[in-house]
Amino acid sequence: MPLHSKFAGFLLTLSLCLSSIASADESPADLPGAKIASAEQTKRMLDSGVPVVDTRVGNEFAESHVKGAINVPYKERSAKARDFDAAQDSFDLAKLPADKGKAVVFYCNAGECWKSYKASTVALRAGYREVYWFRGGLPEWKRMGFPVE
Repeated sequence: MPLHSKFAGFLLTLSLCLSSIASADESPADLPGAKIASAEQTKRMLDSGVPVVDTRVGNEFAESHVKGAINVPYKERSAKARDFDAAQDSFDLAKLPADKGKAVVFYCNAGECWKSYKASTVALRAGYREVYWFRGGLPEWKRMGFPVE
């Protein structure tokens, strides 16, 4: 096999390895107990009065957020994993709607951002029954051309 073919094969293998490492911290595709919401569903819920919660830190929220969203930052110190230890993190449940039977939507920056996943999980554990996780978050919202502030 010519040297350039071996090198090309090596580069392909290296690139596949790096891409799997890069996506290792990606948030899961599902969240048991929560409903996954698209940008369109999130917009319809927001328009009908359902609270949409941006779980990113304050400076990210100030830079750009879903128009009409409220900011309840999820401050994470725990691992980016399904079995994260919420006791290591900080999230102010008192800033969520008092009625745990009403719908609430959580979002962040999607992909490697786990804040909305973790906030949704913590809300479910606290007894919220209509939890929607807008997994695509702000990037999907912007791609759809929906309003931001």
